[in-house]
Amino acid sequence: MNLEQNLEQKLEQQMQALIDNAPQDGETPLIMQAIAPVLKHFATRLQRSQYYILQSSDRSWLVTTLSNRSQPELEKNVIYGFPTLKDSHNFQIHPDPQILTLAVPVLHILFQMFAMTMVDSVVFFETPGDMIHGTEVSRPDLESAIQRQLQQIGNIYKNSPPNPPPNIA
Repeated sequence: MNLEQNLEQKLEQQMQALIDNAPQDGETPLIMQAIAPVLKHFATRLQRSQYYILQSSDRSWLVTTLSNRSQPELEKNVIYGFPTLKDSHNFQIHPDPQILTLAVPVLHILFQMFAMTMVDSVVFFETPGDMIHGTEVSRPDLESAIQRQLQQIGNIYKNSPPNPPPNIA
C-alpha cells in the first residue's frame, strides 16, 4: 500500500471514529457524515495523519498569539501541529512541566478547530526540524467550506423530501 492510500485509509478510520463518538442524538452523526468530505479535503492538503499538539495541564490546547511586525495591533491566535514529538518539545525554549504533548489525529484537529472560535488557524509543520515552513489552515476558510456543505445538503433535502413509508394510512 502506498503512502497516499495509507493516509486515505487512516482518514477514513478517523472520520468513522468522529462519527462513532459523536452524541447519538440522531442529528450529530448525520452532520458529521455531511461535513466529512470537507474535513477530508482540508486534511489531504497535509502530509500526516496525526500531529503533536501542545496542551496545558487542564487539557486545553496551547494557543499562541502572533502579532504582525509592521502592524502590532493585528493579532492572530494559532495552534501549532508538530510532525514529531521531538519537534513539539524543541518548540519550547524553556520547557514547562505543565505543558504536555498529545498526538492527535488530523481530522480531530480540524474538527476541534472548527469549534474553537478564539482560534484563527492551525499551522501544521510537515518536515521534522523545520519550524519555519508550515501549512496554515484557516478556521474561517474551514468554517465557510463546512457551511457551504451543510447548505448544499439542506438544499438537497428541501428539493427532494424523503418518501413516506408505503404502509402509511
